[in-house]
Amino acid sequence: MTEHALLSRLDLNLLVSLDALLTERSVTRAAERLHLSQPALSASLARLRTHFGDQILARRGNAYELTPFAVRLSEHTTGALESVRRVFESQASWDPAESVREFSIYGSDYGFVTVGRVASRLAAARAPGVRFRFMLHNPTIVDDAANRLRSADGMIIPHGPLSDLPYVDLWHDDWVAVVSESHAPADADALTMDDLAARPFVMTYQSRSAFTSAARQLQQLGIEPRTEAVVESFLALPHFVAGTNRMGLVQSALAPIVEQTEGVRVMGLPFDATPLVNALWWHPSHERDPEHAWMRDLFEEAGRLVEDAARDP
Repeated sequence: MTEHALLSRLDLNLLVSLDALLTERSVTRAAERLHLSQPALSASLARLRTHFGDQILARRGNAYELTPFAVRLSEHTTGALESVRRVFESQASWDPAESVREFSIYGSDYGFVTVGRVASRLAAARAPGVRFRFMLHNPTIVDDAANRLRSADGMIIPHGPLSDLPYVDLWHDDWVAVVSESHAPADADALTMDDLAARPFVMTYQSRSAFTSAARQLQQLGIEPRTEAVVESFLALPHFVAGTNRMGLVQSALAPIVEQTEGVRVMGLPFDATPLVNALWWHPSHERDPEHAWMRDLFEEAGRLVEDAARDP
């Protein structure tokens, strides 16, 4: 039987049922999620079991577990469902002012409170029905970006961790130090190399595959940071510094926000930190999508506004 013949016999509604069953791991909860009766979803599960030749859900005591085959299916089902949704949401002519599309963007809190905030405000003025879903990334998501971006619209992250994906540069930024006011050097605007060598650090994203360029540069300068805390949030970092002799590194664009945290002070660094080039990355499958192109232009404009504000605060 040909591939086209197989597809013609498939009911795409089963994909929706499959995704709910794999996510909820319960016929009852999956039925509630889809607003269907339990017998209706049980019938869908029976059809899925026949199609795949696998139980999908297997009873273990008083609960159900995914079969090994179902676990493998779960790695692809959500992305497949998202791709189908995008196909049927596409329009021959697209008017942003009339659109109700949701764009999903991965990034850190740094990206969200800078360019994400500005892009959201621009969209609200021009396309009031459009909304954004900003989702925090983590090292696992970044490592799997080529796959994750099949079902998401973009990822805001500086150059370095990603490659071989389309991108547009948004804005440039630098690094500053965050120290406690009670442990800040007197009559100085910047720390010294001795300060950096002596102080314990609060780090962000410190692992073999996830790190900031400034932290890596410290090591290249011969300073091995003594880390007392790791937090995957730039906005939370100053709260781990306040009232201690610790220091941390954040981007210059966050300085006005960080300085609102009681008990901390922003200071310059004693070395020329390599500037950040922040970018929006996406999967090649989105390249010719006019709605996605509109979103990319919006972020590019937002990036220019962020950079202009940093130059002329």
